[in-house]
Amino acid sequence: MLLYNVIESCVLQGAEAGGFILIQDTVKCTGRGLLKCFINAALKRGEDVHVLGFESPETEVCAGLDRSCVQKLHFHKGFPDPLGWTRRSSFTVERFASQHITQLFKDTQQAKASVLVVDSLSLVLRHHDPLVFCQTLQELRKGGVIKTIIGLLHSDLHQQGVVGIVCYLASTVISVAPANNECHSVAKTTRRTKSGKVMQEEEYFSVSEDATLSVQANPRQPGHAQKERDVSEADPTSNLTFNLRLSEEERKAKQKVALPFVFSQEKKSALLKPTPGSGRIVYKPDANDDFDEEDPDDDLDV
Repeated sequence: MLLYNVIESCVLQGAEAGGFILIQDTVKCTGRGLLKCFINAALKRGEDVHVLGFESPETEVCAGLDRSCVQKLHFHKGFPDPLGWTRRSSFTVERFASQHITQLFKDTQQAKASVLVVDSLSLVLRHHDPLVFCQTLQELRKGGVIKTIIGLLHSDLHQQGVVGIVCYLASTVISVAPANNECHSVAKTTRRTKSGKVMQEEEYFSVSEDATLSVQANPRQPGHAQKERDVSEADPTSNLTFNLRLSEEERKAKQKVALPFVFSQEKKSALLKPTPGSGRIVYKPDANDDFDEEDPDDDLDV
């Protein structure tokens, strides 16, 4: 289960310092529940989590999280005034720059690197140049203060080229979509390791009210098992006009046929047996041969 392994390795164990996990959603299926799973997992591990909340209030983000670890959650208020028009937010979209975000982390006086969660990157992208936005992400990843960046992106709000650039920067991309089963959603996970290996997997998942992730394979639909059994029992060679099988006599005759390029032991011995005078080249110069006694490389200093 690749989705669960991403949470385990990238957040819980912190195996990839400077990693960037991107969650893509659309208006048809939200990825905010999956984002809370990452936050909850990091808090349970004892990590300090900084959330830039541009689209959701702090009460909504903290709902369902482990109360024993919520003190390690640092919420930087950007909602409901992410652009700073009424000056009701402590962190606006305009301040999404490496120096401002790094200063937020340093103000908490934490000795170890922390996790940065951005809810959401779409609001930042709509008010920043994509080139400047990508440069900021790269600076944050290499700054040493942030261990992992986890961002939510509404892919249906941006051009395909812009979404592709952001996905290229991410070490893990999780795209969520609705499933036929109302209790689950589909997550297509693409993960690139530092060695260059790419892993992809499509899974069904659900998120409970306490931000617990449940991952499973394609859930069985009623009658689905019977349909698969009928397909497996069907014989594809039953209605052919020619025979694809061999009878016992035909199989024995086939085994007796000597293949043209398979030598018997006797033939191998006859071919490999040395004969007198074999393996020598005898050259007799002709009287008309043009033989130059001078060294053709005499003028070279060798």
